[in-house]
Amino acid sequence: MANPLDTDAGSELFSSYEAELKLIQADINQKLDQVAEASGEQRKAAISHTERALDEANELLDQMRMEKQNIPSAARSKVNVRFRNYSSDIDGLKLKLKSLSDDRRALFGDRYTDDPEAGDAHMEQRQQLLSGTERLERSSARLQESQRLALETEDIGRGTLADLEVQRQTIERTRQNLHQSEGYVDTSIKTLRGMARWLQIGL
Repeated sequence: MANPLDTDAGSELFSSYEAELKLIQADINQKLDQVAEASGEQRKAAISHTERALDEANELLDQMRMEKQNIPSAARSKVNVRFRNYSSDIDGLKLKLKSLSDDRRALFGDRYTDDPEAGDAHMEQRQQLLSGTERLERSSARLQESQRLALETEDIGRGTLADLEVQRQTIERTRQNLHQSEGYVDTSIKTLRGMARWLQIGL
């Protein structure tokens, strides 16, 4: 579990998201316990409620991912570590829900059977539906992972651009100082030459 975020300048909104995510995580864990204890229609309802809570957690993670860009660079590295910990926590809860959702005997109660000739006329349809749902979940997971990688790449790109801008400004200031120094040198040379001419005339 990620540690609480230290209070840094610009991190207040991130901290509020963090506190909200902790509450949602606790709620998800409670809902997962309900899923494990339920069966049949009650189990389906508990799974649905847990999925909605996980969606809320994902939305918060997206908000945190964007907000952490507003945190000063000095504190951003530890924020990134904590953000990855939260992402890992949520992924673990998703896997636990998937494991519970795949328990078909608990989902369908005593009506479940692996024998296609057991007499339940709708069992094959249920199995096909579950197979289709699993394929959809895998596709959705791949899409979410691609989106996560794209957002992280975007974060890195923004950070690199910010660093390059700072370097550009430093170079510009150095160039201006150099030009100013060259002006001083030119003035000094002219002054020395003038003094030399006056000395020659005096001699």
